Amino acid sequence: MSEKLTKLARELCMTTLFRGIMSDELITAFFGAVREGADSGERIRAYAAMAARIYDGGGSLADYVSRLVFEDENAYVRMRARGEEIPEHISEALAHELSVLDRLASLTPNDFLQSLGVEYVSPFRTGDAHLPARYEERMKNISRYGYGIFSSSPMFRLSDEGRIEPIGSADRISCDSFIGYERERQAVIDNTRAFLEGRPAANVLLCGDAGTGKSSTVKAVANEFFPLGIRLIELRKDQLRLLPTVMNEINGNPLHFIIFVDDLSFNQNDDSFSMLKAALEGSASAKADNAVIYATSNRRHIIKESFSDRDGDDVHRNDTMQETLSLSERFGLVILYQKPSKALYLEIVTELARRREIDMPDGELATLAEAFALKRGSRSARCAEQFIDSLSR
Repeated sequence: MSEKLTKLARELCMTTLFRGIMSDELITAFFGAVREGADSGERIRAYAAMAARIYDGGGSLADYVSRLVFEDENAYVRMRARGEEIPEHISEALAHELSVLDRLASLTPNDFLQSLGVEYVSPFRTGDAHLPARYEERMKNISRYGYGIFSSSPMFRLSDEGRIEPIGSADRISCDSFIGYERERQAVIDNTRAFLEGRPAANVLLCGDAGTGKSSTVKAVANEFFPLGIRLIELRKDQLRLLPTVMNEINGNPLHFIIFVDDLSFNQNDDSFSMLKAALEGSASAKADNAVIYATSNRRHIIKESFSDRDGDDVHRNDTMQETLSLSERFGLVILYQKPSKALYLEIVTELARRREIDMPDGELATLAEAFALKRGSRSARCAEQFIDSLSR
């Protein structure tokens, strides 16, 4: 076994601040590949597992180790996030461990050849990770980069168990991909920028007709401001009971969070109603200073109401009706998305056709697009996209 690998393995075993990453499959495979006393077959298999893990992560050992380091939530990063003074012994430990991990990240396949006693090992990309300098840069700008699970993904959801987890296939839609609705979208952008800059910002309700781009607008804005420190956490309506837990988990985090509730509507006596109402009204138990709520709904008043709801034996029926119908008024900013006019619908169709390189006379394209909308029952941006999709098949 080479002295270089043996020394590195021993130093990694002493890792304290970054202890959390020692259980990663790549790290455990590295330990297996350099384990003293293990037979060669075991070490070769461990190296193969390590290379496979690097491949799964994109093919670069330096990039893989960098992600582990930047995403790790440890005592040092939590103290930096809170603006606390760092004790000298912790700073010393950090510097040493980053140096060790930097050496791990710069290993090459050739470093393992002699130790494994083989003539060929699976190759992978390598290079200088520059971890000490890059880590300090991220700490100085922690309100933009974040840490832990929030460091590398723009969008998150709640699992069925109530854990915040990254959305692996998050929508990468961008603000410049839209056609039309500039005024509505700009209102969301301006509010989000104010939120980031510490100026007064509102909770936002995007309401109106289906297929007009309400949800896509929120996701595009989250992507737009991801480099500046915005993260989106999506909750289903049935998860609103967990809103205080989510707020408590992100409270004090240097990032800024959009709590996103899509397709929001309530029935009478819905338990989730009171939880959202408390958050919108700024209840200390249901609100974090670094969070705003963005919701979409096809209903202006959010509450599903039937004629029978106007009857019944509620002594203060009028007060009750006003309480439910005014939930939308508790959003500081309400943005109405309406079905596009014929002119806007055809503008969307024409631009989408251009982007997809569909060559068709304008008159024929407009006639087919109108017929498609008539069959669907209404014009919308979604309808326009579905029409173009049908031509692309």
